[in-house]
Amino acid sequence: MTSTVPNKRTGGKGAKGAKARAPHKGPAKRRRAAGKAVGAPRYRPGPPIDCEPALEDASARLLALDPEVVGRLLAVGGPPPLRRREPGFAGLAAIVVSQQVSVASANAIFGRLATELAPLSPASLIAADDAALKRCGLSQAKMRTLRAVAEATTDGLDLAALGALDAGDAHAALVAVKGVGPWTADIFLLFCLGHPDAFPAGDLALQEAARIALGLRARPDARRLERIAERWRPLRGVAARMLWAYYRGVKQRAGVIGQ
Repeated sequence: MTSTVPNKRTGGKGAKGAKARAPHKGPAKRRRAAGKAVGAPRYRPGPPIDCEPALEDASARLLALDPEVVGRLLAVGGPPPLRRREPGFAGLAAIVVSQQVSVASANAIFGRLATELAPLSPASLIAADDAALKRCGLSQAKMRTLRAVAEATTDGLDLAALGALDAGDAHAALVAVKGVGPWTADIFLLFCLGHPDAFPAGDLALQEAARIALGLRARPDARRLERIAERWRPLRGVAARMLWAYYRGVKQRAGVIGQ
């Protein structure tokens, strides 16, 4: 069965859902502004998924929680990869670059960006002109978002320290940065901070994987997928990894190159 979903990620302005917009007035004020502007996502706390043993243990617990569906995902996708990123500016920059492009394209663009601005940092990004960023393959929208992230970090947003906050507060601090949407924030929580319950429900591949695995007539939108994923709390982040692996497995079985 060939998936109808393109090999792309969703995020940034293309992600569904309201997004907080606040001036750079410090992390605390950004979090308060974001919390007022949108319904705060709910995350259940738990040990971080920050290494292979932690992922293996969490996968076993998720299988025990929902043996039928999770067993189906594992049968096709196999054990999910960890896919950890560093919890700082480079990690978030890589996620911004990956919005709405294929994984291969994102890797190529980010590789050029890291080489062009070596060492990649908020300062080197702010100092770069449009011509340099365009040579890397960045769109105008992604240039604006990366500059906003760089400015926010120099203005006091400590990305690495977000892991010590409540996940809802960390999400709010991220979406308060202009250009950073819910998908980007959840991917950062999931892969940079290792949050076990982060779940980017706006991701098209997750939606299509859920449609196929659950035998749904139509691909669920973000709200419906959020409701479906309630069964996997407090390990929705592990379920997301399994759904992506399942999606790749389904495409490979259909003769289509996976992500």
